[in-house]
Amino acid sequence: MKSFLKFLGWLLLVTLITLYTFRTPDTDSKAMIAKYGAPPSKFLKLPDGLVVHMRDEGPRDAPVLVLLHGSNADLHTWTPWVDALKDRYRVIRIDQIGHGLTGTDPKGDYSPAGFANRLSQVVDALGLQKFALGGNSMGGGVAIRYALDHPDRLSALVLVDAAGAPVTEPAKGNIGFKLARMPGVNLIAQQVTPRWMIEKSLRQTVANEAVVTDAMVDRYWELLRYPGNRTATFTRMALPRVPYSQQQFASLKLPVLVMWGEQDNLIPLSSGKLMATLIPGATLITYPGIGHIPMEEAAQRSAGDLVGWLAAHGVPGKPG
Repeated sequence: MKSFLKFLGWLLLVTLITLYTFRTPDTDSKAMIAKYGAPPSKFLKLPDGLVVHMRDEGPRDAPVLVLLHGSNADLHTWTPWVDALKDRYRVIRIDQIGHGLTGTDPKGDYSPAGFANRLSQVVDALGLQKFALGGNSMGGGVAIRYALDHPDRLSALVLVDAAGAPVTEPAKGNIGFKLARMPGVNLIAQQVTPRWMIEKSLRQTVANEAVVTDAMVDRYWELLRYPGNRTATFTRMALPRVPYSQQQFASLKLPVLVMWGEQDNLIPLSSGKLMATLIPGATLITYPGIGHIPMEEAAQRSAGDLVGWLAAHGVPGKPG
């Protein structure tokens, strides 16, 4: 017993020394807003006080496309698509709860339903009646949840390496997600989040590593440390991951485009193929040599594929 208590004492001491020596503090919220929230950014206040960071670009009379980023990302991940689409579409992107400059959710609900409810509040506040909805990774899972809850609001659904389908083969994953799900280690990681770990995680996420620039790594690292975001991340990671059922996928009666990087280490291509099979009439487009974020890794090709597919499914962009 004495040996065990001595071990616990040493473990606590090592933990405290590690936290003191290597702690990476939260970033300054005002500095982050100045750096990442300049125009065309806007900040939308919801009824319960949550302020959502968003960007709303393109002609107001054009068809609307709403975009949801993935886990630990932010609205800037969609910049290549926005640059390619904003002349023909009104493109709206948001920092989801627990991410970017939006920060923590006052209700602390980081379930897919919680994210979808926040999206519902945003689109209602913006007065959107009908729109196409796209999501990458976690954002794709949220988009599916919203489509199940509000099928009448959507003209089309775009799922980019999306969460939500059963995973039928092991995924390689990345170091960030692995540590976030390790009990004990995740508590330390809420205080010790070195930049090198973020860079390694990003490089393990993509196949086209040319997109992993210093600016990209800095953005992920700084916004993960935006006040409250790390705690929100580990709260979310602790929730059980429950895939949507075959019946839920079959109930999606709207145009659905499934886009997937063939070298995705986080959600294997087999999950994308299964998703496209389970959703009636879904279109599947895959990208050789591309990983988890095709909208950045193959920006021009994926944006072009999206424009062509939307036009073929009743959502043509505004003529240039």
